[in-house]
Amino acid sequence: MTIKVMAVFGTRPEAIKMAPLIKELEREKTFFEVKVAVTAQHREMLDQVMRLFAVEPDYDLNLMQAGQTLEDITSGVLRGLAGIYRREEPAMVLVHGDTTTTFAAALAAYYARIPVGHVEAGLRTGDKYSPFPEEINRRLTGALAELHLAPTLKARENLLAEGVPEKSIHVTGNTVVDALLATVRRPFSDPLLASLDPALRWLLVTAHRRESWGEPMEQTFMALKDLLEQFPDTGVLFPVHKNPRVRELAENILGGIPRCLLVEPMDYLPFVQAMNRCYLVLTDSGGMQEEAPALGKPVLVLRDTTERPEAMSAGTVKLVGTSRSRVFAETAALLRDQKTYLRMANAVNPYGDGQAARRAKEALLYYFGHRQAPPLPWQP
Repeated sequence: MTIKVMAVFGTRPEAIKMAPLIKELEREKTFFEVKVAVTAQHREMLDQVMRLFAVEPDYDLNLMQAGQTLEDITSGVLRGLAGIYRREEPAMVLVHGDTTTTFAAALAAYYARIPVGHVEAGLRTGDKYSPFPEEINRRLTGALAELHLAPTLKARENLLAEGVPEKSIHVTGNTVVDALLATVRRPFSDPLLASLDPALRWLLVTAHRRESWGEPMEQTFMALKDLLEQFPDTGVLFPVHKNPRVRELAENILGGIPRCLLVEPMDYLPFVQAMNRCYLVLTDSGGMQEEAPALGKPVLVLRDTTERPEAMSAGTVKLVGTSRSRVFAETAALLRDQKTYLRMANAVNPYGDGQAARRAKEALLYYFGHRQAPPLPWQP
């Protein structure tokens, strides 16, 4: 008898990181029947990833609406999934990471007495408001989960410190590396990327965090303006988030500046290629702290906290905050000092080897009694 598992996600980062595991489980038809439910907490960005990885949803809540609040998303996911869970009766619900969809889907599964498997479990900053609301989403999901697929040994330590039973934790590496390595190998050409001047050192920038809206983000964008003025051999490629607060500020400060390309959010395939071609990354994203080092790109994190300290310890990532002077100084140091740059670029990525989905599958087989021993943990 096959094990029915239901994967639930709603945003582009979740889709990217869940797709390798979904495809891995679909290949094991002897053991698994896979159902996919999407909430479409993000619509367009989610759909293009689904197409790229050929993941077909069985259920689509289509929740995204203009001006949606966290309360809207949470209540919509709870109501929407309740009937789906009753209809399908999965043996386990798989959720990923730390979005509002993740927490609400896990809570709905708890209400239905369905075990929850948490992919990318155990990340922590220790500050419940940074990042907001992700830190609380992942902590609450961890409290509801029966199976914890931790990406690193540090994440495992965090879970053990919170009293999670050791036997329920498996260190798999991060599935984002699986997705990244598979995607970067694909042959691809793009007019935007082809137009980038190869003589320039391109800084790939992303910024969207709620806690950075307003003054912190303004400071960051002013630092980018300063960098473009001081380093004429440098360009900025900035796929601007669709949120009006981000977009208006970016246009006001960076619009029309030479060598600064403000572009629409990029599909995952061209974005991976942009990451592969850029000189370094400035971001407040969590996933890019894992992805860019796999491609040998230094990452400067535009935040005051990170739930991914392994990258800092490995030397692939540096936390620089959002102040104009600090962002400028730290970026300038990498642009001026080749030794510092190469030290970050050549550091070992602590997040995986492209086999995380396989280890996660083996952990599921072990959980359901189809494997006698747990998978060997990932270690860099």
